[in-house]
This record gives sequence, C-alpha cells and structure tokens, in this order.
Amino acid sequence: MTAPWTQSPKVAVVGGGLAGLAAGCALAESGLRVTLFEKRPYLGGRASSYQHPGTGEVVDNCQHVLLGCCTNLIEFYQRIGAEDKIRWYDRMTFLEPGGRASVIQPSTLPAPLHTAPSFLRAACLNLHDKVAIAVALAALTPVVPRDTGESFLQWLRRHGQTERAIERFWKTVLVSALNEEIDLISIPYAAQVVRESFLKSLAAGRMGVPTVPLTELFSRGGEYISARRGQLRFRASVESFRAEFADVRLLMAGGEEAFDFVVMAVPFDVLSRMLPQTSAAEPLRQTLGRFETSPITGIHLWFDRQITDLEHAVLLDRTIQWMFNKSQGRYLQFVVSASRTLVEMPRAEVIELALREAKEFFPRTRQAKVERAHVIKEVRATYSARPGTESARPEARTSAPNVFLAGDWTRSGWPATMEGAVRSGYRAAEAVAAAAGSPARFLLPDIA
Repeated sequence: MTAPWTQSPKVAVVGGGLAGLAAGCALAESGLRVTLFEKRPYLGGRASSYQHPGTGEVVDNCQHVLLGCCTNLIEFYQRIGAEDKIRWYDRMTFLEPGGRASVIQPSTLPAPLHTAPSFLRAACLNLHDKVAIAVALAALTPVVPRDTGESFLQWLRRHGQTERAIERFWKTVLVSALNEEIDLISIPYAAQVVRESFLKSLAAGRMGVPTVPLTELFSRGGEYISARRGQLRFRASVESFRAEFADVRLLMAGGEEAFDFVVMAVPFDVLSRMLPQTSAAEPLRQTLGRFETSPITGIHLWFDRQITDLEHAVLLDRTIQWMFNKSQGRYLQFVVSASRTLVEMPRAEVIELALREAKEFFPRTRQAKVERAHVIKEVRATYSARPGTESARPEARTSAPNVFLAGDWTRSGWPATMEGAVRSGYRAAEAVAAAAGSPARFLLPDIA
C-alpha cells in the first residue's frame, strides 16, 4: 500500500519487547512517526528486570545471553548505544556434580576445529562420547535437515549418540538455546543452533552477558525512538484493533486512535486475544492456536559469603542448567529452561532443590547462609520448538495491508531467541517501509 503522504506516516508499535523495540528503532531512523505502546511501565518484555520488593535491589527476571552469531542483536545493541554494556567470554565451564570442571575454549585452529583441542581434553565426556558427537556434527554440517516430524532426540539415537553425549552435550546446549526438551525439539531448529554456534567461526560461539539490569539495557531503545520524534506510551494497554482501508484503529480503554500502519509485536497468545472478531482474522487465529509454550525459571539466591569465583557455569546432570555470578560470588542466579517440573512446585521447594544441587557443584555453599531468595517463573516464556511448528510461523505481512507482525514466534529465520526477536522486528520494519513507499533494508545476514 502506498499513498501520497503529506507528512511522514504514523506507525504504532504495540509491545515494548525486543521485537517491538527493533521495529520501532528501525522505523524511527527511517523518518516514520513511531508511537510505541507498552502495557507495563518499562521496556524489555520478557527480558526485563524489576525492583525486589523486600530489598529494592534490581533483579532480572531471568538471565539472557547472546552469542557472537547473533548478528542482528549485536547490531541492535550498537544502534542504541548499548554495546559497551555487554561483557564477552570465550571460555565456557562445564561442572559435574562434585565440582570437576571441563573448560571449552577456542584455539588457533580455524573453524570448525577451533574448539577441538579443549573438547578433546574435556573430562566430562569419554572418547566414545566425543567420537559420537563428532560424527553427528559432521552429519549436520553439509545441509540443514528437513522437518520430517521426527524429534531431535530420535535423530540423535539414529546417529549413534551415547547417553552421556546426549545428556552432557546435546541436551546441555539445546535445552538452554531453544527452551525445550530435546525429545520435543524439531531437527532443523537444533541443527541451526549447532551450525551457527559451533561450526561457522571462532567469533560465533563467544557468549555475551549484559553487565547492567535488562530494563536499563533496553531503555536505550526507548531513548533512541524518542530522540527521533517517536513517542513511548507506558501503561498503555491496547485491547484490539480494526484495520480499515485508509488506516488502522487501535482500541483502548480510553477510546481509539488511528495510525497509517501498526506493528503487532506481542506474544502469539496475546495477539490471539486481540484479533478482531471478523472472518478475515480467523485464519490467523487458527494459526496461532497451533503454538504451544515452554517455561523458564530463574532462581535468585543471596549468600552471606562468596560461593564461587566463576563468572558463569553450565551445570551437568541435575535440574539446574546454568549458574550466573551476579555479584562477587555471593548473589547467584540459577536458570532452568523448559522448567515444566518446577511450574507447579511451591517456591520453598524450588529454593530447596536449588540449594541442594548448588551444594554438589559449589562446596562453599554447605557452610553458607542464605540471606534471601527469589523465584521467577516465566510460564509462557517462549513458543515450543516442536516438529511442524515452523510451518505455522506467519510472515510479517498479514492479509490487511496496513497491519504487520513481529515477535520471536513469527517467521524470522531463527528460533525463539533474542536474535529471532530482533530479526522479526527488522523484517516487520522492512515490510512497513515498503508499504509506505520508502523501501529500506535493516536485516543483516547470518555469519557466513
């Protein structure tokens, strides 16, 4: 849709998470008049932080990290001036119960062999495990497998993986990356994570961790939009919308407001409730009904002494999968992806489980006192990366020429990750710019 605009088109972006921020920043840079609506008083969506009610300390809902292969997320941080708030790590420590550590880090060898020396030295896997993993990696290298309906666990078993290789390598990597159990993950999603993270380049596997609270990090995106004539509307809950020939009407408690274009950058279940009750919206509503969700749980523990000097660690063979050192080894955050077993568990039991497992990995925990603890359950954290899901993911364009979609659940070319969210925002921004008669390119390619 193009029009003889007498002034820059007005674009509403509904949702202040990463997808909405990416779309809003790109469109504001292109000169469109952006208004971003966020129902909460802060930005970041599911990647956010808030003040702990008992202490006033700012706590992230869950630790979010990025890898060097996240080209669009890295560019987004650069765009909003937040790249200096990311600390990069080349080493990854795998801890076994009892505390034995295996460190995976790059060498001077070229990709995909750059981590081979440390991988071969890793004590958490035996030679049989390592050979099996190498065979499977080689099978994933030439082309990305098709989605045949088979789970990645079934694929691993067909390719001769040992139980230890599955538990300590494949499960460790993929459950955290895709927030789903490997017996539910589709083969193409798993293959993409492995290829992008491990096989393309030394830089692709570097891990970046924000050094400031997530809400502070993503507030830079709001500042970027505001500095380019955009508006931020906090505590602004959009209930529905109505697409007309000349504009789109956002329906809110206080009335309605018209825009030339709208980008719906909200989770799929939220969008399903916001869709107008029309026959035109029914196909999209049915598509959204095909998605399922998967939870993430963050467990925050503050101790009276230093527990570890590690910055972060992968924890093997237990419920907890990651440890992040948030402050001098005394404040640790533990992360459990695909945490269905914890969703209905009482808070006290979750804390007890975390403490019990922490004592196995970090002996100093046994003499320490817990000063306070907090549990955050993101019950609908991401869509479930199951076989067949990719075909349900919609494009940025919809049947209405002035309504566009963004979110990690849309067809971004990546799974449900922060990179996928930013890519979706940029894709939506490209579609809006083209519809406004000013085509622009925002999306960066993957690492070659």
